[in-house]
Amino acid sequence: MLSSRSLAALIGITLSGIALTACQDQASGQIIARNDARIVETLSNPPIHGCHRFPAGVTHINNQTQSSLLLYATPDCTVPRGGQSDYLDIGASDYAVRTTGLWQSFSFAPD
Repeated sequence: MLSSRSLAALIGITLSGIALTACQDQASGQIIARNDARIVETLSNPPIHGCHRFPAGVTHINNQTQSSLLLYATPDCTVPRGGQSDYLDIGASDYAVRTTGLWQSFSFAPD
C-alpha cells in the first residue's frame, strides 16, 4: 500500500502534467505548405499564438496538427475588404483557389 506521502507526490505530479498539457503554447504535429509540387515550408510543433507568415505564397496546406487553422491571402493574417479567411480543420488539407490567390500567412483558430 502506498504511503500518504507517496500518494500525495503521485497526485501532484499527475495534476502538474494535466495543467501543463492544458496550457500548451505549441500545436502538436506538422503543417506542410507547398506551392504546386514544391515544398515551401514544413513546420513542426509551431507556436499557437500570433500570425505565421510563409516565406513564399502557397497553393496547398496539409494540417497534421491537433489544432484548426485560419489561412489568409495577406502576409499579416488580415482579411482584405470583401475577402475572407479559409478555415482548415484538424488533419485536413486544402488547395488555394484562383479567386483568392496564394496563401501568405496563417493563424490558429480559436477553440
